[in-house]
Amino acid sequence: MADIVNLRQLRKQKARADKEQTASQNRALHGRTKAEKQRDRLIADKSERFVAGHHREKSGEPDDSNQSDGQ
Repeated sequence: MADIVNLRQLRKQKARADKEQTASQNRALHGRTKAEKQRDRLIADKSERFVAGHHREKSGEPDDSNQSDGQ
Protein backbone atom coordinates (compact mmCIF):
# COMPACT_ATOMS: atom_id res chain seq x y z
CA MET A 1 0.00 0.00 0.00
CA ALA A 2 1.14 3.50 -0.76
CA ASP A 3 1.70 6.11 1.91
CA ILE A 4 -0.84 8.88 2.04
CA VAL A 5 0.80 12.22 1.21
CA ASN A 6 -0.72 15.62 1.85
CA LEU A 7 0.28 17.63 -1.22
CA ARG A 8 -0.45 20.98 0.45
CA GLN A 9 2.01 20.22 3.24
CA LEU A 10 4.67 19.04 0.77
CA ARG A 11 4.27 22.22 -1.27
CA LYS A 12 4.64 24.41 1.82
CA GLN A 13 7.61 22.37 3.03
CA LYS A 14 9.37 22.79 -0.32
CA ALA A 15 8.66 26.56 -0.30
CA ARG A 16 10.15 26.87 3.20
CA ALA A 17 13.27 24.98 2.13
CA ASP A 18 13.67 27.23 -0.94
CA LYS A 19 13.28 30.37 1.19
CA GLU A 20 15.84 29.10 3.68
CA GLN A 21 18.32 28.37 0.90
CA THR A 22 17.83 31.88 -0.54
CA ALA A 23 18.20 33.42 2.92
CA SER A 24 21.39 31.47 3.50
CA GLN A 25 22.85 32.75 0.23
CA ASN A 26 21.88 36.33 1.10
CA ARG A 27 23.47 36.04 4.54
CA ALA A 28 26.69 34.88 2.94
CA LEU A 29 26.68 37.70 0.39
CA HIS A 30 25.37 40.64 2.41
CA GLY A 31 25.56 39.72 6.05
CA ARG A 32 28.12 41.44 8.24
CA THR A 33 28.45 41.33 11.97
CA LYS A 34 27.90 44.41 14.10
CA ALA A 35 31.63 44.55 14.85
CA GLU A 36 32.49 44.54 11.13
CA LYS A 37 30.05 47.38 10.46
CA GLN A 38 31.43 49.38 13.39
CA ARG A 39 35.03 48.79 12.26
CA ASP A 40 34.24 49.97 8.73
CA ARG A 41 32.43 53.04 10.09
CA LEU A 42 35.44 53.93 12.28
CA ILE A 43 37.84 53.54 9.36
CA ALA A 44 35.63 55.76 7.17
CA ASP A 45 35.41 58.43 9.89
CA LYS A 46 39.16 58.37 10.43
CA SER A 47 39.90 58.75 6.73
CA GLU A 48 37.35 61.57 6.45
CA ARG A 49 38.99 63.44 9.35
CA PHE A 50 42.40 62.91 7.76
CA VAL A 51 41.25 64.37 4.45
CA ALA A 52 39.44 67.27 6.14
CA GLY A 53 42.57 68.08 8.17
CA HIS A 54 44.63 68.34 5.01
CA HIS A 55 42.09 70.40 3.09
CA ARG A 56 43.53 73.57 1.58
CA GLU A 57 41.52 76.77 1.39
CA LYS A 58 40.73 78.21 -2.01
CA SER A 59 42.81 81.24 -3.00
CA GLY A 60 39.67 83.43 -3.29
CA GLU A 61 38.57 82.87 0.31
CA PRO A 62 39.71 85.43 2.88
CA ASP A 63 41.86 84.21 5.76
CA ASP A 64 40.16 84.86 9.14
CA SER A 65 43.45 85.37 10.99
CA ASN A 66 44.48 88.38 8.84
CA GLN A 67 41.30 90.40 9.40
CA SER A 68 41.47 93.37 11.75
CA ASP A 69 38.94 94.17 14.48
CA GLY A 70 37.87 97.34 12.64
CA GLN A 71 40.37 99.64 14.34
